[in-house]
Amino acid sequence: MAFSNKFHSMLLATGNKSELAMGYCTLYGDTCGGVAPIGDLFKTEIFALCRRINEKTDMIPESILTKPPSAELRPNQTDQDSLPPYDVLDAVLSQYFSGSRVPEKIAKELRMDTELTAQIIQTVAAMEFKRRQAPPVLRVHSVELERVSNCSGPKAVLLAQAGIQ
Repeated sequence: MAFSNKFHSMLLATGNKSELAMGYCTLYGDTCGGVAPIGDLFKTEIFALCRRINEKTDMIPESILTKPPSAELRPNQTDQDSLPPYDVLDAVLSQYFSGSRVPEKIAKELRMDTELTAQIIQTVAAMEFKRRQAPPVLRVHSVELERVSNCSGPKAVLLAQAGIQ
């Protein structure tokens, strides 16, 4: 922020919808910024967008697209050490944000493990405190991430742990 202030620029936050939903971000780290331009795109959508951009130009190095995603907080760390694979995670999150609130229903529709689906949904509720401190996102989807929960804080965590949405 000091750099952006010095040069009269805006710092852009780098978080995406998958990471913000799961709280897989660092407060006052990658959540810093005036706006999150990719904050309403799932991680899988970002990779698809990058590949689409590269159809016309090799702007994005292939190594970025093939390297496993990582917060790079420690050597050999990958996002999948802490999160489900993004294709699985994004499928569950997409269903959840579209209005399906029952983990069993989502799991059945996606032919996924009910326990993993419930864990993802519980994490979304528990991480709302981080989303409330994140910068605004440029909206591209019809459902805002911030509006998926009717309550916040400890009550939301307890409701989510009980499987109540």
